[in-house]
Amino acid sequence: MERKTVSDEKEMVERRIERLCSHLGAQSLTEEYQLAMASCAKVMVKFPVSSVVLTDYMKGKHRCLQEKILQYFRDRPELQTPVEISKDEHRELTMRQLQGLVREAGIRPLKSLLEDPYQYFAITEAAGTIDLSLAIKLGVQFSLWGGAVMNLGTQKHRDKYYAGIDNLDYLGCFAMTELHHGSNVQGIQTIARFDPQTDEFIIDTPNEGATKWWIGNAAVHGKFAAVFSRLILPGNEPDEVLDMGVHAFVVPIRDLDSHKPLPGVEIRDCGYKVGLNGVDNGALKFHSVRIPRENLLNRFGDVSRDGQYTSSLPTINKRFAATLGELVGGRVGLAHGSVGVLKTAVTIAVRYSLLRQQFGPPKQPEISILDYQSQQHKLMPMLASTYAFHFATVYLVEKYSEMKKSQDENVIADVHALSAGLKAYVTSYTAKSLSVCREACGGHGYAAVNRFGALRNDHDIFQTFEGDNTVLLQQVSSDLLKQYKEKFQGGTFNVTWNYLRDMMTTYLSEANPVIARREGEDHLRDPKFQLDAFRYRTSRLLHTAALRLRKHSKSLGSFEAWNRCLNHLLILAESHIESVILARFIEAVNRQECSCSLKASL
Repeated sequence: MERKTVSDEKEMVERRIERLCSHLGAQSLTEEYQLAMASCAKVMVKFPVSSVVLTDYMKGKHRCLQEKILQYFRDRPELQTPVEISKDEHRELTMRQLQGLVREAGIRPLKSLLEDPYQYFAITEAAGTIDLSLAIKLGVQFSLWGGAVMNLGTQKHRDKYYAGIDNLDYLGCFAMTELHHGSNVQGIQTIARFDPQTDEFIIDTPNEGATKWWIGNAAVHGKFAAVFSRLILPGNEPDEVLDMGVHAFVVPIRDLDSHKPLPGVEIRDCGYKVGLNGVDNGALKFHSVRIPRENLLNRFGDVSRDGQYTSSLPTINKRFAATLGELVGGRVGLAHGSVGVLKTAVTIAVRYSLLRQQFGPPKQPEISILDYQSQQHKLMPMLASTYAFHFATVYLVEKYSEMKKSQDENVIADVHALSAGLKAYVTSYTAKSLSVCREACGGHGYAAVNRFGALRNDHDIFQTFEGDNTVLLQQVSSDLLKQYKEKFQGGTFNVTWNYLRDMMTTYLSEANPVIARREGEDHLRDPKFQLDAFRYRTSRLLHTAALRLRKHSKSLGSFEAWNRCLNHLLILAESHIESVILARFIEAVNRQECSCSLKASL
């Protein structure tokens, strides 16, 4: 074989660099351009985009509502959160902010939640712009406490509690998480034992580990709690008991007049947190607290006067799945809210980078730090991702709204998996991006007034509550594998997963599109090719994960096999969610109402 000379190798490297530069739209890498500081800026194509048109397209039909909320707080400086504020002051300020929003500004989040979820999430996004503690407290009151009563209860509960939840007279808590059980909700230990003698349930915390923990609104303001407990009924034999699984109960925790804890209810304060100190998280313990039988939120299971249990769903697991399915709005809200945080951080960082000037060519003015490739590399992919996440979460909200109206089983399953994946992916990305944005603003980004510290601390818990991100990604992988198996048994894929039906066939019969297809710029920039490449990757990961699990299950058992393949499964879930995000971005850009100038810029 002929030996390559140094000259040949140099020529080959230059050809590769030349091709890469052509793909990226950069100048040829010649002597003239090698040290040009702003070469990216020189070849940048400018698009005549109206900021008004872009804003209208992004904010959609609820732009006026969001502006009304923001203007309300602009006009009331006493309700704006100062940089320096104590925990107790912050909690009281957040409460006043919520009361002002509902009682003065006339915003009705509960009505929006039930009638137009898209409007509700627009309200929470605007509230988060003011203070994330306000958005979370609003969510605890209306989406969690209010949503539990409205969605898990029946008409009698709606009639009794709607008005009080809506006007903030009945401030409440969502008491699911326990000290020893977070993600494993089926393992919670709080007990609700039915007493047929008095027609009451007795709520008990059997041990310290069963203490309800991190409960929003519990430490200071809450008067009621939706308490998730194991429903225990007397059996046919004297000492026999029947565990009917996890159910939700309305439990009063404070006197409506004196606001003191009710007998048998022990309330603790969880104290200072890393962030969100405007939310009064507390702990709840119950010592033989009696509540009427009617306080069982009985949409999916009921107990008669004589202690007989009835349900339209045949098993504990089905009832549990139906219960959690009705609470999926919390994940939808966190995914949507996390994008709002990312929008704020990226906007601050990009604006600062445009105005901040450092260094420049000899004897010439200093240039904007956004003209440096390094700064563009930090912020421009993040800006593009923010747009993509916006369209993906808008799609999720639309699917959630459709689910609430239709109650279609396929849509429910689709929203459950999609909300898990988007919540995990977007919140993780935003958490990392907040640190990058702070760094991109240099020393000025470290000043508290510039919000990066507060945003980073307040948002950090988004990765944990409403489902730990690692656990949620496993749910996505589990769903993909289930549908992969059903596909080869003649089943159908859920709506969002439909592409896998065709891509699996493509994967098994054709070569990798990235390797086998042409390399021209037009082709590589073609959104269809990019989406095919993303989907091919997911199909490949899915197929190989299924083969590995089958192999390891034979020798290790299903649990250990899953653990052995866990990192593979997490990458599979992320790959699938990235495919969904890209598909929604492409779809949004190709909509009829998206003008040519908007398409070019997006």
